Amino acid sequence: MLQEAAGALWNLSFDDRNREAIAAGGGVEALVTLAQSCSNASPGLQERAAGALWGLSVSEANSIAIGQEGGVAPLIALARSDAEDVHETAAGALWNLAFNHSNALRIIEEGGVPALVHLCSSSESKMARFMAALALAYMFDGRTDEFTPIATPSESSSKNVSLDVPRRMALKHIEAFILGFSNPQAFAAAAVSSAPAALAQVTEKARIQEAGHLRCSGVEIGRFVSMLRNASSILKTCAAFALLQITIPGGRHAVHHATLMQGAGAARVLRAAAAAANSPIEAKIFARIVLRNLEHHQVEHSI
Repeated sequence: MLQEAAGALWNLSFDDRNREAIAAGGGVEALVTLAQSCSNASPGLQERAAGALWGLSVSEANSIAIGQEGGVAPLIALARSDAEDVHETAAGALWNLAFNHSNALRIIEEGGVPALVHLCSSSESKMARFMAALALAYMFDGRTDEFTPIATPSESSSKNVSLDVPRRMALKHIEAFILGFSNPQAFAAAAVSSAPAALAQVTEKARIQEAGHLRCSGVEIGRFVSMLRNASSILKTCAAFALLQITIPGGRHAVHHATLMQGAGAARVLRAAAAAANSPIEAKIFARIVLRNLEHHQVEHSI
């Protein structure tokens, strides 16, 4: 009964009005309570409980409410599940939650970095690994630091260490994840060639098929575009990799994402990333592929 109910709420949460209705009816509190109680439940129930929270957390207000109701800790626990399907829904929920700085801090404080790192490096699900990497990127792209309470002089040393260690751990595994989708020979060929075939070879290796089903909002697109300017070369590459995934022609929401990016002036930032002397070759090539994707959608839209 619980599994069917959680599954129904997950399906309903794909619709904006349904999300609002579920939250207004106490759905956030009920689903957080369910997630807290299903650590030893069947994988099916775990998947649907995390999935319903993932669906609700698309809304920023719901995401904040999930964090305030204590939803971070049970989602981290579910991320440690042995079941691949649970990995995906828990990682998706934590990715959405991590967009908010308060939730990002909660994830760090609740020990979520090691759990996400483990998913990013070890899950059999490419999507779980991808969304775990994106959650880690959100947590350490500098936004969270802006809202971290200022420590007293006596606390500052230990506080800096406590954030620095998970940051270095996160970046190390984000980099390893992305490099797993790269072919050095294909990158070398693309670096010296403007032929479409050279970029297509890189895209084929990098593509995560299921990522084409993800739908990002304008503020999420803006976050990735801003990340292209990040001082961290790893986060620049991660942002370009993410934008590549969600703009590949044929993806369910690729045109939607391309339209948002064009409206936000992303092409200029992408061109700068592709030409930057200090950017890794992966970031440069991924940025060029995203530019090519945007051009494709622009031409297709004008026909």
